[in-house]
Parts: sequence; C-alpha cells; structure tokens
Amino acid sequence: PGPAAARRGRWALPAALVRRGGLVGGRWVETPAAFPVQDPASGEELGRVADCGAAEARAAVRAAHEAGAAWGRLPAKERSVRLRRWYELMMENKDELARIITAENGKPLKEAQGEILYSASFLEWFAEEARRVYGDVIPASAKDRRILVLKQPVGVAAIITPWNFPSAMITRKVGAALAAGCTVVVKPAEDTPFSALALGELANQAGIPAGVYNVVPCSRQQTPAVGEVLCTDPLVAKISFTGSTATGKILLKHAADTVKRVSMELGGHAPFIVFDSANVDRAVAGALASKYRNSGQTCVCTNRFLVQKGIHDKFVEKFAKAIERELHVGSGFDAKTTQGPLINEKAVEKVERHINDAVSQGASVVTGGKRHSLGKNFFEPTLLSNVTTKMLCTQEETFGPLAPVIKFETEAEAIAIANAANVGLAGYFYSQDPAQIWRVAEQLEVGMVGVNEGIVSSVESPFGGVKQSGLGREGSKYGIDEYLEIKYVCFGGL
Repeated sequence: PGPAAARRGRWALPAALVRRGGLVGGRWVETPAAFPVQDPASGEELGRVADCGAAEARAAVRAAHEAGAAWGRLPAKERSVRLRRWYELMMENKDELARIITAENGKPLKEAQGEILYSASFLEWFAEEARRVYGDVIPASAKDRRILVLKQPVGVAAIITPWNFPSAMITRKVGAALAAGCTVVVKPAEDTPFSALALGELANQAGIPAGVYNVVPCSRQQTPAVGEVLCTDPLVAKISFTGSTATGKILLKHAADTVKRVSMELGGHAPFIVFDSANVDRAVAGALASKYRNSGQTCVCTNRFLVQKGIHDKFVEKFAKAIERELHVGSGFDAKTTQGPLINEKAVEKVERHINDAVSQGASVVTGGKRHSLGKNFFEPTLLSNVTTKMLCTQEETFGPLAPVIKFETEAEAIAIANAANVGLAGYFYSQDPAQIWRVAEQLEVGMVGVNEGIVSSVESPFGGVKQSGLGREGSKYGIDEYLEIKYVCFGGL
C-alpha cells in the first residue's frame, strides 16, 4: 500500500463504534444529505455523517420529552447503575474512543487517551452523585404546618458542545443531566461528531433507555436551524453550551423568549503571572503544560504571560529552551508528537494574524513564529517577548500555540492587566510568598485559579467562569444543581 493507505491504516476508525446517523429515540436516523468529517492532520475525509436539520432536532426533542417522565421517576439507584455501566463500557473501549478523537480532532493520541479517562470519570462521578440529591425539612413558623424542599429534574436539556474536547464536553454535561433525571439532545460540533455518536452506541449498550440520550449531528450550514430549535422549542427546559462568548450571547437571546435555564461555559483569556518570588523551573513546566496542551486549543489555556522584571529574562530564556527541547509537531498518531495540527486553516490564520500584529508593533519572536512544513494546519509552537497590552494577542483569545510575554513591575500592575479583560475563566500564577498567594488568588477575577499549577481541571472541582466567561458550574457536587429545580411544599392542617 502507498503512504496514504498506510496513514489510513493508522487512523482507521474502529468499526464497532462508528455510527454515521443521528440518534433519535434510540434509533439511528439517516438523512437525505450527509456532511464530510476530515482528519485535520492530512485533510483526508474520515467519513460522512447524517446532516440533521430542524425536523430531526424537533423529533429528538420530542423523543427526549417522551422518555423524560419514566427516566425522571426511576429510583436514583437505577439511574446510577445505568450511568455506571456506561462508564465501564467507556473504559473497556478507551483505546478505540481515543483513536476516534485523534482522527477527527488531531490531538496527540496520548492526550486523547487522557481525555477519554477524564470524560469517563464524569459518568462515574455523576453515577455516584445521582444518589445524593438531598432535599430539606425546614422548621416552620406555625405549629400546624411543615415545610419541605424537594429537588426535581428540570426536564429536557439541549447540550451544545465544541470540537476541542469532543468527548469530555459531552459527558461533563450529560452525566449531570442524566443523574438528575433529565433527558438530553446533544448537538456536537460539525468537526467532531464521531465521538458523540460513539458515546451514543455505548449508551445503548449500557441500557440507557431510548430517548434519554439523543444526538443530532449537523453541518455548519444546518447549525443555525438546529440551534434555533434547541433554544426555542417549548419542550426544552434547559440549555447547556460550551463555546465562544459571541455564540453564547446569541443562544441566550434565543432562550429568553421561553425563559429557559442556561449554563454557559464561554471564552477565556487566561493570564499566567510569574512573580519574582516564583520557582522559575516549576513556572516554566507549568507554562508549557498550560499553554501547549491540545496545541493551545483549550478555553483554559494561558493566553497571556505576565512576568515580573526581576526574573523576566531568565524565564523567557528557560521557556524558549523547554519549547525547543520538549515539543514535537506531528500527526497525533506518531508516538513522539506533543503538538498535533490545529483544527482547520482558519485557526492557523488567526495565529498568524496575532503574530504579525504583535511583530508590527515591536514584539520579538523568540522561537517559532510560522507555519510548520508538515502541512497547512500545522503551526510552530511560538514564544513572543516585548509584548504590550495594545497587541491583538493580549486582547483576544488566540486558541493556538502562541505564548506572548508581557514584562511587569509591581503586583498591582499585574492584577490590573489580568483583570482588564471582559472574560474570566481560568487564571494562573506562580509565587512562593504566602501573603501574596492569598492576595492574588482572591483578587483575580476568574472562576478558577491555579496557584503554582498549570493544569486545574478535575472531575471533583467546579468548572466555570465569571464575567462574560459564562454562567453556572460543571463537574463537582455543584454540577448536578444546574439540572434540578427546587420545589417548596407547604404541608398544612396538621
């Protein structure tokens, strides 16, 4: 076989988990049109998937609504058992699921395997949380009545997810929804629908009843119509969206007419502050992990580095050496690759635009700075110094392998720069001064803070942001509350 066939052999999708239709009411649904899904590393077509439209979206909402009463009334222990079985099937198929992610998303296989473990952990966690949805008995002000508080599922949840974590962004929402007794309609990103459909295949195998987990994949052209149905249909009670702030605002407007519950996990612009007191080697290791995971395509990736003048030069020098020594660009299926392709050429163009803008205003390229010779979606891991807050890369989220470094003098200056953004998802800082750690952790206007740590996500921790980074929290004991209504029952005449 030629090189193309050999490449195909490596990313051949695991046949047992590949589904090309939508999943509506427990059945695989074909549509007249299908849209192509491409491998971002080679540009080759992985396969075509049913292009669902408004009609399929409405059918999925109806199926979810019809399945909702029985699922919501199941004892929590039974919902827990089904979710636990779904988790076990994910673990049994973890290598195949990871291969699907690397094929359609491009991230290195080792990162994809990490995502599947993370993804499955949400089903495990919420299987356990399903049995811990506690109400209250409140002391009443009158002796002939009792006050009870019940928690009940909100109803059908529309789940709209991005391409950068095509499995984990689904289970983090769906695990909580199903544990609470809700049913869901998932609209995966058009770049990465195979992961959502593979989860559907395993949900069916796990005994998740028909209509409880529905998937409506669609092309970019059909996305507005499908999104509108999911945000306006009166049978949908709740919307959970992860994606850009701009799209989140459109969905919020759609949701307003029927006053739906919403969870929004929107754009980030994470600052990474390195103070003079920091352990520079640990800060460099944290910077590398935080910036370049998934080639810089995560919403909690560092977007701007703020380094105090006393250690600035030393940090930049060590960071550049670490980038050159430890990062390897290539296909996600090559064992030594740490940096896969960006998702598409538009993403590459944005990185280029940010670099050109910075250099035109006086920034210096320390390492990297251009497209990689491997192909149109590959970009060199890049480090810029002499960066100012007037440059695009410090005002917009790059979503690519670009690390701009701003030099600062005082703690107050660093906090002011960090908090100047209108978003606040994650923030990181390195310091060995305990008083400074308390001050900065409390003053950073973000939903999640990493202190001497560059990776903060875990199933036990509440994930979410403040300002225009969103509403609500995912994961943790707080995540299930997003799918529950509180009902007060006044029991009188006693």
